Amino acid sequence: MYLMVILPALHNGDPAPKASSQVAILFRRMVNYCVGILLLSGTYLTFDRLTQTTLGLPYLVALGLKIVVAISMFVLALYLGQSNIRRIANHSTPFSRAAPQLMLALGILVFILGALLNHLFEMTLAPH
Repeated sequence: MYLMVILPALHNGDPAPKASSQVAILFRRMVNYCVGILLLSGTYLTFDRLTQTTLGLPYLVALGLKIVVAISMFVLALYLGQSNIRRIANHSTPFSRAAPQLMLALGILVFILGALLNHLFEMTLAPH
């Protein structure tokens, strides 16, 4: 939403600086809460599923890949969250300009891997 709605709206119009900074502050607070909840629930779910049944190599590979992609996404978010990087991102390196789209792609990949993990887990529960 921030990438596709709020930022374009702020760039197209001439909002008061106070309003745009307040949107950024509130959005960041909401994102921090959501990230914390995702990390806690993901950690719980990982340990719960790993102790319930024999999942097999495909599940473990997909889980490892999802963890690596999610950590990459968090590192990228921290990189983008640095105030100097945000200010010069539009005029800096090609990586800085592509980073928001890369983070979106990584998020989609994490979502797909989560769906795959759920499918693999349910296959282990189904009677053979």
